[in-house]
Amino acid sequence: MLGRGHNEPGGPPDVLIAGGGNAALCAAIEASELGASVLVLECAPRDFRGGNSRHTRNLRYVHARADALMTGPYEEAEFWDDLSRVTKGKTDEALARQAIRQSADLGGWMTSHGVRFQPPLGGTLHLGRTNAFFLGGGKALVNAYYRAAESRGVQVLYDAEVTGVTIRDGRFVAATVAQGGATREIRARAFVAASGGFEANIPWLKETWGEVADNFIVRGTPYNKGRVLRALLDAGMKQVGDPKQCHSVAVDGRAPKFDGGIVTRVDAVPFGIVVNQDAARFYDEGEDFWPKRYAIWGRLVAQQPGQIGHVIIDSKPVGKFMPTVFPPIAADSIRELALLLRLDADALEETVATFNQAVRPGTFDPGTLDGCRTEGLDPPKTHWAVRIDRPPFYAYSLRPGITFTYLGVAVDEDARVLLASGRKTDNVYAAGEIMAGNILGQGYIAGFGMTIGTVFGRIAGRKAAAHAAH
Repeated sequence: MLGRGHNEPGGPPDVLIAGGGNAALCAAIEASELGASVLVLECAPRDFRGGNSRHTRNLRYVHARADALMTGPYEEAEFWDDLSRVTKGKTDEALARQAIRQSADLGGWMTSHGVRFQPPLGGTLHLGRTNAFFLGGGKALVNAYYRAAESRGVQVLYDAEVTGVTIRDGRFVAATVAQGGATREIRARAFVAASGGFEANIPWLKETWGEVADNFIVRGTPYNKGRVLRALLDAGMKQVGDPKQCHSVAVDGRAPKFDGGIVTRVDAVPFGIVVNQDAARFYDEGEDFWPKRYAIWGRLVAQQPGQIGHVIIDSKPVGKFMPTVFPPIAADSIRELALLLRLDADALEETVATFNQAVRPGTFDPGTLDGCRTEGLDPPKTHWAVRIDRPPFYAYSLRPGITFTYLGVAVDEDARVLLASGRKTDNVYAAGEIMAGNILGQGYIAGFGMTIGTVFGRIAGRKAAAHAAH
């Protein structure tokens, strides 16, 4: 056994939180500010605390006017329209609108708890009006929240993995926690599950994706194994979301298997064409602005032979997209580029020539949905279609990079987890990735995962503290 833990001699905490990222910390801060005693269980070592939140850069929230962080207004109707388009109706509208509406005060709340923001971004990400960017990125945000939580008396156990939960008649009793080679039970008056999805659990991914999951790259933490999610489902909680749906982007094929983060993402797609191992295009690279469509490209690449793709550009768009940590593969001709990529040179030359012939004149403008398009090409390129004809030519080889999964537990507007029967649990709450599938049935818009985690983390913390108090 671990010895005398948090339960002895002072008794169980009011609120026990599984997880150590954004949603968990927001819950911990809110609960502690209401006077609850809070214990956070972070399964990662201290140096790797924070889950996927370590890699985040920004969040999206409602605001009525331009300010020091945003270049213009972004109100509920537009936010909802953006979300509706990418989810194609696969969302719980009530919970989605709740997340949107309650995001309105997030900038001020985060600042008051130590998070600092940078001036709005310009360029081709198109996010200066909709998303606020953290100064120092996600690592700085996580550190600020840990300081805020600990200054309010929140206790944190690192390397503490929840391996099971005891729930009786809809009421949380205890969590089984492994730490340092030993196991114990920790009881609490209320429990918040904010431990992420199962994207780092390759065997679980293979249950749905099959053997191709071995070729996936996990952009974030290797500690999101989904053990709390599995424990809750095994304990009779209601499942929500498709196990095959996820936030998955195209990352550089040279990225590490885990924890590569944002710098491995390849944002060149709208400025060129993407081909598979047969040197054939397979999707419209200019369908919409990148922040609204980038999260589909991991799934698209996953569906290709060998789970690999290649984005091909020429010298014209260099400098117009976010640079990657790896330099592109360069060549003076398409044929030479094909050989470097180990593609059929004749096939790639034909694909590029066919694309170039289909391009129709227009005014290229990466800041708008411009009129540069193809005609008579399948699949088409709807915007930003410009001939690939100015050497040197460049390529990035792509792999599917999973950020987080959408399978989770069902919750209500109070972040309370539902039983499989649909009945509410008594004292079990969830926030962040583990419940994001209620809102994200498919698709993604940049920064919205942080919105969901922050809004529902705060709700879960408040409701758990209130339950414990009564």
